[in-house]
Amino acid sequence: MITWNDFEKIDIRIGTILTAQPFKKAKQPAYQLSINFGDMGIKKSSAQITHLYTIEDLIGKQIIAVVNFPPKQIANFFSECLVLGVYNNNEEVVLLAVDKPVENGSKIC
Repeated sequence: MITWNDFEKIDIRIGTILTAQPFKKAKQPAYQLSINFGDMGIKKSSAQITHLYTIEDLIGKQIIAVVNFPPKQIANFFSECLVLGVYNNNEEVVLLAVDKPVENGSKIC
């Protein structure tokens, strides 16, 4: 079990995907994403979501991400946030998203 104070340390925000491109140097199929988090700026992420999403599906999509992890180097790329999703029955990642548009950078509470 975690405490409420533990949960409050996790900074989860809404962002809009600006760009997506295949991440050719990743060990598993992935995209390199640039995500607009409003006043927090643009952060990059590597996401293994190629089974269910095309680049065209992703551009303009609002997603949910943890934004206060330290950058993680994956090959020659630094991932600055963790895009959140859930595995479906086929072990494919389904992105978590809002059902109505909200301001980029909005904090999950």
